Amino acid sequence: MIQTEPASPSKATPTSTMRCLVKHHAGPELELMTDRSIPEPGPRDVRIRVTKAGICGTDRHIWEWDEWAAGRIPVGIVTGHEFVGVIDKIGSAVTKYEPGLRVSAEGHTTKGVDYNSRTGNAHIATDTQIVGIDRDGCFAEYVVVPEENVWPVHPSIPDKVAAVLDPLGNAVHTVMAADVSAKSVLVSGTGIIGLMAVTVAKAAGASRIFATDINPPRLALAKKLGAVEAYDAREGTGWIKDIKKQTRGEGVDVVLEMSGASTAIDQSFRALRAGGTAALLGLPAKPVTFDFNENIIFKGCTVFGINGRKMFETWYQMEELLLSGRLQLDDIITHQFPLEQYKKAFDTMITGEGIKVVLDIA
Repeated sequence: MIQTEPASPSKATPTSTMRCLVKHHAGPELELMTDRSIPEPGPRDVRIRVTKAGICGTDRHIWEWDEWAAGRIPVGIVTGHEFVGVIDKIGSAVTKYEPGLRVSAEGHTTKGVDYNSRTGNAHIATDTQIVGIDRDGCFAEYVVVPEENVWPVHPSIPDKVAAVLDPLGNAVHTVMAADVSAKSVLVSGTGIIGLMAVTVAKAAGASRIFATDINPPRLALAKKLGAVEAYDAREGTGWIKDIKKQTRGEGVDVVLEMSGASTAIDQSFRALRAGGTAALLGLPAKPVTFDFNENIIFKGCTVFGINGRKMFETWYQMEELLLSGRLQLDDIITHQFPLEQYKKAFDTMITGEGIKVVLDIA
């Protein structure tokens, strides 16, 4: 069982400025500012004093300033969207929460009025804004979010885990959409969320889990987390035959595609049995060439496109899985650095020395 880690005590705001990481120019890296004004909550907002924040793959795109970031991220924004903290101040119309409560938050904000928001799919609402992308984020001492987005953190969930509920939610959403219980599963790509998907799938009752990647240490960790076989995709496609040999010649029941790599997507569908299910979370860097007829139409499979987390069904599922004690996350959350060492933290993540890297803000 995960050990309890008490919430940090609430404290008054000492000054009118704060430390934060800002996309300070249209180019690589971020800048640590020490004189950014502390944000004030609106009537229905809460202000959270951030204690820990996770570095995400999206943050890497912003750091490196690739084509996507250059076309999406406004210069001057405070970045970051994975965090845990303590409510510091509430707006005049907030009724559910009080200062001092330890919380995380769903990073997708919406007005809640479009079709998807009103039919249980607010995570894909047309008016979605994302913390750390469209509005100031959590690589800061303070962040403001709508009351509706706040998620109180159970006392049994430690801060380092609560700081990465956002990506864990992506893994949980992907696994749950595919209904893996008592089924054979292939996790294609053992990056951060792929590794989380392995332990989530095991906890959710998958019968056997296979994994593929091109990173031997990550493959070894996938086996430690519950995969019965982990294949290096650089060694050819013999692993597809091996999987089929172990699955009555048919292929796996479920594919969880987490890599976004064109070759991996094609190969994972080839390893999927006819009538199987594929849940796709990985984002290709460019359009992919794909045999739609053979891999989907003639195979008669079901395909889910996965975006973010369901608000808030996934959060309830995630909490229950964590409280069950069946998720293994300690080997995935590998490094923690103080905010001032943010350059080392990003380098640790980008080079692959670390897997999930967390910044200590408070």
